[in-house]
Amino acid sequence: MTTKTHNKRIIVLDTETTGLSPQDGHRIIEIGCVELLKRRLTGRHFHCYINPNRTIDAGAIAVHGITSEFLQDKPDFAQIAEEFIDFIRGAELVIHNAPFDVGFINHEFAQLSLGIVKNYSTVFDTLAYARKKHAGQRNSLDALCKRYNIDNSHRDLHGALLDAQILADVFLIMTGGQDSLLDNSASETGNTPANKDLKRSLSNRPALKIIPCNDTERQQHEQRLAAIEKASGGCVWNK
Repeated sequence: MTTKTHNKRIIVLDTETTGLSPQDGHRIIEIGCVELLKRRLTGRHFHCYINPNRTIDAGAIAVHGITSEFLQDKPDFAQIAEEFIDFIRGAELVIHNAPFDVGFINHEFAQLSLGIVKNYSTVFDTLAYARKKHAGQRNSLDALCKRYNIDNSHRDLHGALLDAQILADVFLIMTGGQDSLLDNSASETGNTPANKDLKRSLSNRPALKIIPCNDTERQQHEQRLAAIEKASGGCVWNK
C-alpha cells in the first residue's frame, strides 16, 4: 500500500449471492460496505438486501442463510444502484477475492447500462495481497482472522456487512500491522499516523530501571534451562 492509498477514502466491501457465477444467471442478494478515512473507520456504511427475482442455490443458503422468502419484499438491484454507486464513487474498494464480487457487480451494472466498477472506483484485492504476504499458507478470511488474532466467533454464517467489518480489521492489520508498528522506516506498513503517535509516546517514556539478578536467581535460571534442555532435547535460550 502506498502513502497515497493510506490517505485515500477506502470502502471495504462484501457481497452475498444466489450462487457461484453470474454467467449462470446468479445475482447479488446482499451488499455490505464500511468506510475508512486515513485508515480509520468513520462509522458510515452501506448495507442492503436485494430481491434477485430468482431462486437461491441450496449451497448458497447453507453459506449465508438468506432465503427467497426473506427477500420477497426487498428492492431489486435497479432500485439501489444509484445509492450504491454514490457511496463507492471515487474510493478504493477493498475486497477479499475481488474478482468474485466485482464480477457480480459488473454483471448487475451491465443489466442497467451502468458500465463497470472501475468506472467509479479502484480495487484492492486482499486475497491476492495475502497470497503474496503469506505464500503457501491458507488465506481465507477465517484463516487471516486466526493469524491476526481477530475475534470472528460471532460469524456463524456469512453476512455481507459483518464480513466487511471483519475484513476491515484484517486489512488494517495486514497492511499496517503490529509486526511493523515500531519500524522507523517509511515503509508501507510502518508509517501510519497511529504508528507515529505510538513511537512518539514510547520515546517519551522514562528509562526503565534495570535490576540485576543475584547469584541464587542466576543459578535457579540455569537449572531451569538445563531441565528444559533435557526434557525437549533443545532449548533456544541456550543458543
